[in-house]
Amino acid sequence: MKAHIAVLPGDGIGPEVTAEAVRALRALEKRHGHIFTLTELPFGGAAIDLTGNPLPEPTLEACRNADAVLLGAIGGPKWSAPEAKVRPEQGLLELRRALRVYANLRPVKVHPALLGASSLKSEVLQGTDLIFVRELTGGIYFGEKRREADCATDVCTYTVAEIERIVRAAARLAQKRRRKLVSIDKANVLETSRLWRQVTSRVMREEFPEVALEHMLVDSAAMHLIRRPRDFDVLVTENMFGDILTDEASMLAGSLGLLPSASLGEGTRGLYEPIHGSAPDIAGRGIANPYGMLLSAALLLRHSLGLTAEAAALEAAVSDAIGAGALTPDVAGATGAVSTREAAEAVLARL
Repeated sequence: MKAHIAVLPGDGIGPEVTAEAVRALRALEKRHGHIFTLTELPFGGAAIDLTGNPLPEPTLEACRNADAVLLGAIGGPKWSAPEAKVRPEQGLLELRRALRVYANLRPVKVHPALLGASSLKSEVLQGTDLIFVRELTGGIYFGEKRREADCATDVCTYTVAEIERIVRAAARLAQKRRRKLVSIDKANVLETSRLWRQVTSRVMREEFPEVALEHMLVDSAAMHLIRRPRDFDVLVTENMFGDILTDEASMLAGSLGLLPSASLGEGTRGLYEPIHGSAPDIAGRGIANPYGMLLSAALLLRHSLGLTAEAAALEAAVSDAIGAGALTPDVAGATGAVSTREAAEAVLARL
């Protein structure tokens, strides 16, 4: 097949891990006879330095015209001063809005070889295989913001339509898995959460009666993710709660560097990125974990290009490399760890 992929390396370790994902895509392209047009574009802090804008118009236009977007990471101390008027994160929020990718999928599966990499007991972690569906283009991150001399305001707003579409996306995933959906809110305090719970209950009752629904308050969910993670299947929640809980859940797997994400809308085009940040403290040292980025490329193959066999092959290669002990310092420690390139090479050898 022919596909156009916009590649946004970004900042910090973003270019390092993105380069390895591009190598994997090129290997699959060659093996399976595809034609991937990969266009690298400035984004985030790098784009601010180049143009003064974290999302330059040519980058946005290329992403709109692409079949999929692959993003490394953005941000860093250079652009995070409190008085900064332009920040890399503004570009990311605008890109999500422009592409209308409202459903952020974040799978968390604990690899047997990494049971010891988490701070939790292995018997608690064993068998954990869950997926978060985070609403991505609404809520407090996109609400009205005001700043005055002695106060600041961030408005959280959700519409019925926004809640309906994210719940449907999560329920469709649950149908293909264990048919269990946990909806996370703060309905005992927040009006937006009360609407969220009401709409979720109606959609699930009327459209997905075969999927078991459980409502859970966000603070309780944070506790039970650590106490009994393997009991969860699909979890759906609003933007800010999802942002926080998915970082917590990444520690179940042992490292932020291991986990991918896919941001999807109504069509096949998606935005794919590892959940980790730009990690400026290790940028340029060749020790960043490439597996979250490689698995994000696998999600791209599956969801945007429909190449399920290629996606499965890449995921299996990553799993085999981890099982063989090709681990970067974030999960292996300093002793016996491999470099970013060596970890990626272990995956490519298995492809």
